[in-house]
Amino acid sequence: MGMIENIYETMNLRITETAFELHLRKIYPTRNILSMRETETVSGQDCLDVQKKTDGSVNIIGEVATDPVASWMIQSAQVASKFTLFTHHAKTFPDLVTALRNSMLRAGVFKNERTAEEQVVSVLNFDIHLAKNFRGKRYVERVTECIPIEDKNEYTFDHRKEKTLEGKLDKFMDNATYYFTKSTNRELYKYVNILEYHDGEYILTNKISDTNIKEMLNNMDDTDAEEFTKFIEQHWSTKTKRHDEKETPKKRGRKPINK
Repeated sequence: MGMIENIYETMNLRITETAFELHLRKIYPTRNILSMRETETVSGQDCLDVQKKTDGSVNIIGEVATDPVASWMIQSAQVASKFTLFTHHAKTFPDLVTALRNSMLRAGVFKNERTAEEQVVSVLNFDIHLAKNFRGKRYVERVTECIPIEDKNEYTFDHRKEKTLEGKLDKFMDNATYYFTKSTNRELYKYVNILEYHDGEYILTNKISDTNIKEMLNNMDDTDAEEFTKFIEQHWSTKTKRHDEKETPKKRGRKPINK
């Protein structure tokens, strides 16, 4: 609800909820907001199909608490919007991926576990995890980035250079070992914490990936892009411009950015 304040007003908001909880049109009466919820005669999928035709820029799913809602979230994140916001009650990032993957399987959207997980990972950019301590204080515990792992073909044809049968078999076994490793233990993603809360202050722990930095810059106005570029140079000593070429990030120690 509070994040809406930081979304450009030129972006139209499309809300899908199982029960009206956000009440964004009352909080932000000047924004272009269309809210829908399913009824006995109109399904949530029908609401989503209508919203795709209403020139929306941001899709918001109130809470991904059931398997069909998880399916709506994946759909809205893949098409018809710049980005999607949703809430979930997973305790860790791997738990979030697993829960969404299982929801997609139970909903019948996918039959293959790996395919379902690939689709989930492809739409998860950042996870903002909130926590509440025993005194009742709510705070952002960490911000985690999901980085999909590209499947690269690293097979070799070195066996052609070998003169002996034993050498050719050794090279073949190398490729076979690599193949079975990919088939059985292939990781689909990695995740890193960008920001963590420690002892009353926020600490930058890892740099945002170059891909996401470029996407973020390309969707900012000039003022925000300039400030974000300064932030990157200050904390990660990396010069970044819109549509620039990849740069090798430098390793930096932890730095407090806010108390």
